[in-house]
Amino acid sequence: MTRRMSIRHGVVAAVAAATLTSGCVSSVGDLPLPGGADLGDDPYTVEIEFADVLDLVPQSAVKVNDVSVGRVTKVELDGWKAKVTVKINGDVELPDQAVASIRQTSILGEKFVSLAAPEEGGGLESRLGDGDVIPLSRTGQAPEIEAVLGSLSLVLNGGALGKAQIISRELNAALGGRESDMRRLVRRLDEFLEVADDSREEIVEAIEQIDRLAVATREQQQAIDDALDDLPAALRTVNEQRANLVKMLEALTELGAVGTDVIVKSQEAVTADVKALAPILDRLGSAGDALITSLEVLPTFPFPDSLLGSSVKEANAYQMGDYLNVSLDFELDFSKTYALMKPAERRALKESLRSDDVDGVLARSAVAP
Repeated sequence: MTRRMSIRHGVVAAVAAATLTSGCVSSVGDLPLPGGADLGDDPYTVEIEFADVLDLVPQSAVKVNDVSVGRVTKVELDGWKAKVTVKINGDVELPDQAVASIRQTSILGEKFVSLAAPEEGGGLESRLGDGDVIPLSRTGQAPEIEAVLGSLSLVLNGGALGKAQIISRELNAALGGRESDMRRLVRRLDEFLEVADDSREEIVEAIEQIDRLAVATREQQQAIDDALDDLPAALRTVNEQRANLVKMLEALTELGAVGTDVIVKSQEAVTADVKALAPILDRLGSAGDALITSLEVLPTFPFPDSLLGSSVKEANAYQMGDYLNVSLDFELDFSKTYALMKPAERRALKESLRSDDVDGVLARSAVAP
């Protein structure tokens, strides 16, 4: 029995030595672990960039949907990021935009690389293949238990939990006895949110108008800057003219007082003028059609259209006479004329009237110097 075991150990050592010296592997760490993923006959290699690989080591598993499909072959530093090289079974189909993350099998379990399709899009039209790289923008890591416990300790050790107790106590003190007011406030908030939801289009339009205003303001920035640069000089000028501005305002105040006094005193006269104007407007309104007809005749007097006809032929056929039958009445008042006469003319007029020579009086009055 002992001899058989010695022969078996010798065969294993010989096979291991032959494997190491044949050049298939460079170190013991490159040997596949028992029970690892089956890479198949035609695996492909993918490089993945991580900001932090935690304690991920070669020979760690590569999984898709928690099924082992490959293993990590190399972990190295590339600048300020880590580069992990993995081999994946050739039968596994992943989209070209696949994402990668470092997860744990359990709370205290080993790390492994998890591959998955992106949440949006990522069909199999373009597949992940040999030599592809998953960049840093599509990789991440799950939070470790140490980080979770550290954050929890900050909450429990006089952190946010104590503040939450203070906030709760202060809220109870503030809302005590005001339950009805809070219910009313909640109802009003609900109504406000409902109105805001109904006015979404108007709100969006207002935001777009504000955006256009901001763009227009940005385009006029140089003009605004120039105006702001000129503003101090303008303010200095206004300050220098402050006394004159005060005098002008005082004069305007006096002018307003005088204008008010004039309006108050002339109120009765204006009212009387308006009342006197009312009958005139009433008469003009009553004259309506007749006034329009007279205005049509007046420009063509004494030959209106009704007399000459409605055409040029009728107007040419009309035979106009040499005289116009017009009756004129003159009312003569010599009182003002007599007052304007010279003494010699007055004496001549008196002598003529005594002689009943009216024609001579009129003639001499017309030619008097």
